[in-house]
Amino acid sequence: MRVGRPYFARILQTASRMACTLVWFRRDLRLTDHPALEHALRRSLPVIPVYCWSPEDEAPWQPGAASRWWLHHALEALGARLETLGSRLIVRQGSAVEVIPALARETGATSVCWHERFEPAGRSVDDRVAAALRHAGVEASVHNGVLLHNPDAVRTGSDMPYRVFTPFWKNLQQNLEVERPLPEAVFTPAHRPDAWPASASIASLGLLPTIPWDRGFYTAWQPGEAGAREALDRFVEGPIAAYDSDRNRPDRIGTSRLSPHLCFGEISPRTVWHAASARRAAMADGKPAHVFLSEVAWREFSYHLLYHFPHTPESPLNTRFEAFPWREDPEALRRWQRGETGYPIVDAGMRELWTTGWMHNRVRMIVASFLTKDLLIPWQAGARWFWDTLVDADLANNTMGWQWSAGCGADAQPFFRIFNPMSQGRRFDPDGAYVRRWAPELAKLPASDIHAPWEAAPLFRHGTGYPDPMVDHAAARDVALAAFERIK
Repeated sequence: MRVGRPYFARILQTASRMACTLVWFRRDLRLTDHPALEHALRRSLPVIPVYCWSPEDEAPWQPGAASRWWLHHALEALGARLETLGSRLIVRQGSAVEVIPALARETGATSVCWHERFEPAGRSVDDRVAAALRHAGVEASVHNGVLLHNPDAVRTGSDMPYRVFTPFWKNLQQNLEVERPLPEAVFTPAHRPDAWPASASIASLGLLPTIPWDRGFYTAWQPGEAGAREALDRFVEGPIAAYDSDRNRPDRIGTSRLSPHLCFGEISPRTVWHAASARRAAMADGKPAHVFLSEVAWREFSYHLLYHFPHTPESPLNTRFEAFPWREDPEALRRWQRGETGYPIVDAGMRELWTTGWMHNRVRMIVASFLTKDLLIPWQAGARWFWDTLVDADLANNTMGWQWSAGCGADAQPFFRIFNPMSQGRRFDPDGAYVRRWAPELAKLPASDIHAPWEAAPLFRHGTGYPDPMVDHAAARDVALAAFERIK
């Protein structure tokens, strides 16, 4: 039989298609300390990085508007960096359960590598993708790149999940080592496929808003791995030295502002951990850095809870609160969302959130306490608003934070501990600088009056345009405590 050149061309094409690896990126949009990518590169075969936009797979917690803004820019940064290294990011759209196995068939991939997810919907999708791949004879190679440790690695002496942070943190410190982060991935010519599969453009995903409500985001953030590294370096070189005291001061630059970068995996928790640990070792007093490391562990704890109690994004961990007499009050919720409650520290926080997609953690606790205890509006309504407006919207952290504030979660603030917004403002924003920035109509009030403008002299109070308090805090506190008595 005579064999022509087209036949050999088909054989070569088939051979090249049967020898590559897909790396499936999700919320791990970086090239440094990326175990799944490192594993793929060690196979010395062509590597095809892929991102699949599949919000339907994340129902009922599809990415919110602020998260989509960040994702657009993070994908652009990742794609640009890959291009400089001789690779590229392939973007596809549709359910990952169909897209990833189909792309494996299309490219002839023998392995698909990814990082394990811990959100309930993500775990379900990943299990289905892995099953489909294995059925087709393709390896599903799953790695840990999201957390310091797998949520099952830290358990109580009776082999149960923790529900209190302090013993969890003690166990984490005593029994587990944090591995050193991997260096940035290195692509060689052997890692480039002969032909790249087709890719959708990032712009075609429609992640950016059509109405320019995001203008403040651009001055507040630099999405991408380079921005994450800059934020970490800036923090460990400066604010970490006073973190134990300044982390509660929204009027100061005292926190790391790494949360959105960690949320999208632009920097790994191992990288953050070891940078902070090195700084602690170099400090005369390592306490501030140690406090920061405990906050990294709080992130681990939130994932531990979500993994072991996957119902908690919608339902309270403390089942007593299923009978709590929450109120449905759309107008009160709207005023809270818009920063029109009449309580300056609350309104400043809600306006900072709307403008920048972020809010200082101390203020998050204050606004959450106000919604759930002064207004008696369900914590789920607050969690949904944060989910849509935060650039660091993370299901584990968001759920734990709201259940903690409402008194119904693990290691929660007791419901009867109700933040007084005036005293919280005076304690953590004593000069009123934070309120003046985000509620400029109050800028001329002296520090003595700015957290309770209704108590100011008429000369200062009139003409500001600032609303009166929507509730009397003392009376609202009594109502909240009476409601709590009904479920005790």
